[in-house]
Amino acid sequence: MSFDGIFTRAMVSELNRELENGRIGKVHQPFQHEIILTVRANRKNKRVLLSAHPSYARLQIIEDSLSNPESAPNFCMVLRKKLEGAIIEGIRQLGNDRIVIFSFRNFDELGDQQQLELIVELMGRHSNIFLIDKESRIIIDCLKHVPFYQNSFRPLHPGVVYQLPPHQDRSDLFALEPEEIESTVAQFDPETPLRKALQQTFQGLGSDSAQEIAQYATAENHSVTAAIQLFKERLESVMPTLTDESERKQHFTPFPYESLIGEKQSFATLSQLLDAYYAEKATRDRIHQVASDLLQIVSTERKKNQLKLQKLDQTLLETEKADVFRIKGEILTAYLHQFNKGQQEVVLNNFYDDEKPIAITLNPSLTPSQNAQKYFSKYQKLTTAVNHVNEQIRQTHAENEYLETIETQIQLSDPQDLEEIKDELSESGYLKRKQSLKNKKKKVSKPHRFRSTDGTSILVGKNNLQNDQLTLKTAKKTDTWLHAKNIPGSHVIIESNNPSEETILEAANIAAYYSKFQNSANVPVDYVAVKQIRKPNGAKPGFVIYEGQKTVYVTPDKELIKSLKAD
Repeated sequence: MSFDGIFTRAMVSELNRELENGRIGKVHQPFQHEIILTVRANRKNKRVLLSAHPSYARLQIIEDSLSNPESAPNFCMVLRKKLEGAIIEGIRQLGNDRIVIFSFRNFDELGDQQQLELIVELMGRHSNIFLIDKESRIIIDCLKHVPFYQNSFRPLHPGVVYQLPPHQDRSDLFALEPEEIESTVAQFDPETPLRKALQQTFQGLGSDSAQEIAQYATAENHSVTAAIQLFKERLESVMPTLTDESERKQHFTPFPYESLIGEKQSFATLSQLLDAYYAEKATRDRIHQVASDLLQIVSTERKKNQLKLQKLDQTLLETEKADVFRIKGEILTAYLHQFNKGQQEVVLNNFYDDEKPIAITLNPSLTPSQNAQKYFSKYQKLTTAVNHVNEQIRQTHAENEYLETIETQIQLSDPQDLEEIKDELSESGYLKRKQSLKNKKKKVSKPHRFRSTDGTSILVGKNNLQNDQLTLKTAKKTDTWLHAKNIPGSHVIIESNNPSEETILEAANIAAYYSKFQNSANVPVDYVAVKQIRKPNGAKPGFVIYEGQKTVYVTPDKELIKSLKAD
């Protein structure tokens, strides 16, 4: 289900109950399209998410504490100035549309009372958030600016009068009496499917809601007017429901929709329902927003290394001629008496190839001995180059493996954990830190913590720096270390010197899940005592070597890993 006018109506009711007379404590903008208001209401602090995301636009109360950028965007700064300390006077929906208006009372710089409105438009890719002066209707600021030359009907920027989005001529289902609904329904085109006719006529009906009403009218043999009335009555008893139609298709509804087939799960609040529905989707998108620059840096470095490897391989092909120069030098040395200074070429027997004649080019200005030494000199240079080129190839492959590990960790990270990966890229020289932030105190995150079925503690590193800390400093020498075999992934520690077979398999499942092969089957995972782990001098963060390991094969089980999560 989309966040349609029906769901908006139910959510506004929930927010009014939860945030009545609340005071705004803090305002944050952790991501490009999202605002978080911390509201003190009913003696509790509650975080309200206002999202104008093109795909995930919504508003709800959230439990997670999202990390904030190092410097607040302009819109966030305006909201802080105008709304911190403000009292929520009310939250209302505009008709049955996807427009929600928060009314605030606050005081300006001069101490005069000021009436403000925060308007959230949940309109797909046109979603936006506005702060306006309630009396003058002037936009103080908005999340997304749209200048006059892009939209002459409705410019969206500070200083202009706020105008509602273009309104299609549709009726508010909840503002009509049954007689008015009946007369409206009587005008439906009989050739138009009922679901489509409902959506075309009434405001804020998503396809799921329209289909539910149509189901009441057909399957339960109600008139359309009676079906609408039944739908409205059921909406009064909110029962947040998530319906799993298939593995990849879910629907969230304010109460169980009979028209949706699949396993249904109930939640205490609409906000908890949205957390369950958007948990992975929003997290992936947030990671993409925060990590896009980091992934671009990693991608650029890997491309540079690929070009470098091509050039090194070409150089290596050229160095294969080294032995030819050595052989010619040795033949010239053996037959110095058979040619003289001034010759440009000499033909001699090649004792490395069954005495076959070989033509050797000479420098006529050099003596026979000097010509031989020149070939030996070329041989030495190429031999040295071979060693250098092979070392460069080895180092470049190692760097690519490290960058691939970083890329995997970015994709597996929670948004708030990416700051440490930024620090790692900075320390490794891939990313420049702003001068003013170099001495900023860092918040050190903790490893993921799991508990196996038999109660054994399992720790998982979130990035390479944490992997080193976990394996080389935190873990006991007798603990058990795991890692997906020969692929980028996290270090996993079982805090036991003699874990059960079940715990090893569960920890291996975790190691496979936090690796590049998260979505693969039959993933090999090595495990060994921590005392067998060693970090070579000068190795990149997270890189270790080990011996004496055993290997198990597992298929990552997401539900198992969720059940074992301890933090």
